[in-house]
Parts: sequence; structure tokens; C-alpha cells
Amino acid sequence: MIREAIIRHFDMNKTLSSASFSNQIFLADFGCSTGPNTFLAVQSILEAVQLKYQLEKRHNLDLSDDHQIPIIFQVFFNDHFSNDFNTLFKSLPPTRRYLAAGVPGSFHRRLFPNSSLHFICSSCALHWLSKVPSEVMDRTSPAWNKGKNHYTNAGEQVVKAYSDQYAEDMMSFFRARAEELVVGGLMMLLIPAVRIR
Repeated sequence: MIREAIIRHFDMNKTLSSASFSNQIFLADFGCSTGPNTFLAVQSILEAVQLKYQLEKRHNLDLSDDHQIPIIFQVFFNDHFSNDFNTLFKSLPPTRRYLAAGVPGSFHRRLFPNSSLHFICSSCALHWLSKVPSEVMDRTSPAWNKGKNHYTNAGEQVVKAYSDQYAEDMMSFFRARAEELVVGGLMMLLIPAVRIR
């Protein structure tokens, strides 16, 4: 699925020409944890981009001479400040073909300059909220959740409080990423979910 999306939708000319470093592709994984899932996702994306590059080069699909030099991949691994980045970097694949950097901080806000990322990915992280909704912790609120910080088997007011917080967090995430992504860049999100009633 990732490969097909990149082959079909990633415009090498437009995306690389909009970057100040014309042979470099910048990718950020938001909510990376300590691996190895992040490494698999990154590798899949980079292999697909490399394939797209080779296909365009082979078929001369208007790939300018500036882009005939090898692509340099820079991968930014993001997670909370408390993430064990030491374990992450000790676990980096020894045969990787990319430069790696850690970017600690909440993905619910801006972390990168405008138009600086070609790819954004996040696997199984966006279900984490920026905070527990305050109304579920307030004993006087109709959404009070008896001290629990989850909504399993909870009433409608509790579910609504979590749903509203999720909507707010997702809007913050998308606003931040919209500013960071280059024109023609791609975003791949894998979000776990459960059916509610």
C-alpha cells in the first residue's frame, strides 16, 4: 500500500524542486517509540521512494539533471521527551542508508520549519491524547469517570469528552503537519481504533 501510494502520488520533480536541498529527502516518524516498527516503516518508505526515483530516471519522466545525483535520506525520529532515544539509536539498523536524528517533543504541536518534510509517517501513535480530558477527572462534571483515565464501558458524556479531546488533538496534529510538509509531500498514518457500540 505504501509503495503504490508513493509510486502513484509522489512527484519527484515538484517535491525536490520545492526543497532547498534538491537531492535530499526528509522524513519524520511521529511517535516512533524505541523501534523496531519504526525502522520497518521507514525502510518501506525509503525503498518505495528509491524505486520511484529509479522508474522516473529510467523512463525520463522529466526528471531534471539536478536530480541525477544520488538521493540522501534524512530521517527524524520523534517521540515524547521521556522516550528512550538511547535505545532507539542503539537499535538503528547497521546497514541503514539514511542519516538519523531524534526530535523530542509532542507531535500535537509544530516541531519542524515550514515546508521542510517530504514524508510524514506515524504508526500506532496518534491514538494517544495530549491529555486526559479535564471533565472526566472533575467530580462535579456529568462526564466524571470515577478516577479512571479510559472510556471502556463508560457513559456517553465520558465518551464525548474523549472524542472531543481526540478531535482537538487531531486538528492540532494536522495543522502542524500542514505547515511542515512540502508541496507534493505525502503523509502515511496508521491509527488503531475500536468500534464504539
